[in-house]
Amino acid sequence: MKSMTRFFLLILPLLSLSSCVTKQAYLGLQAELDSANQEIGNLGVTISDYMNRLAICEQDKERLMGQIRTSENESRLRQEQISDLREQLQDVRSQRDMQVERVGDLTVLSQSANENIRETLSQLEKKDDYIQFLQLAKTKADSINLALAVNLKSVLEKGIADEDVEIKVDKTVVFINLSDKMLYRTGSYTLTDRAYEVLEKIAQIVTSRPELEVMIEGYTDNVPIKTDCIDDNWDLSVKRSTSVVRALQYNFGIDPNRLIAAGRGEYNTLATNDTAEGRAINRRTRIILLPKLNQFYDLLNPNNIPK
Repeated sequence: MKSMTRFFLLILPLLSLSSCVTKQAYLGLQAELDSANQEIGNLGVTISDYMNRLAICEQDKERLMGQIRTSENESRLRQEQISDLREQLQDVRSQRDMQVERVGDLTVLSQSANENIRETLSQLEKKDDYIQFLQLAKTKADSINLALAVNLKSVLEKGIADEDVEIKVDKTVVFINLSDKMLYRTGSYTLTDRAYEVLEKIAQIVTSRPELEVMIEGYTDNVPIKTDCIDDNWDLSVKRSTSVVRALQYNFGIDPNRLIAAGRGEYNTLATNDTAEGRAINRRTRIILLPKLNQFYDLLNPNNIPK
């Protein structure tokens, strides 16, 4: 019994010492755990901050990409201008030899204009000044049309898909091809809300150029149509062009004396009507900006040659 007592008396301090060491280790580990949790919290704040910075960087990236796209568009327009100017230079070099043929190709002239042309043709061999006058007039008209086309592209490219609008310079006129899906409801001549947005932009350009007349031509595909309000494709194309004319006159204040409505039906196609894609291309409305005939006759009048 005394031996057992003696054993417990010896082992008790050892147990007490072991318990003390374990508690200290626990407290140390607890402190490390608290410190680690604190660091995790700090890292969470840091990560949140970096995420915010990343979001800002993404916004800056999108803004810069938008600037790059704008610069690319401007560069493309400049390349088109350079190409057009090169073509003009070639035209000027060959203008003297081609002038008689070009004048002969004019088909819609007043009696006064015809007399001016005959008088001009009789003087072409001895009046180089007149040829130069026509060359300068053509160059000026081409430059004005090119500037008009660039202006239209700049105004219309914002918010409009490339496949829905086409702007070209063709000889003495500028024309805009607009897809039917953007302008009209399917199978009708009722204008959409989108159409009014586009026509408003075009009207701004037309208003700033009072020397131009505006012809609106409606086109369809060859799929037959017959309703209570529409007789055939001819009828639909005319009604679509007059819908645009009325919008330009009544909604945007364009002088009706400057407006011409025409329907071309299913004819004068741009693509085959044998495919859905081709029919979609053929269903279009063309807005043509052309100089008034009396101003064109003035260019042919030999009395207008600078002395």
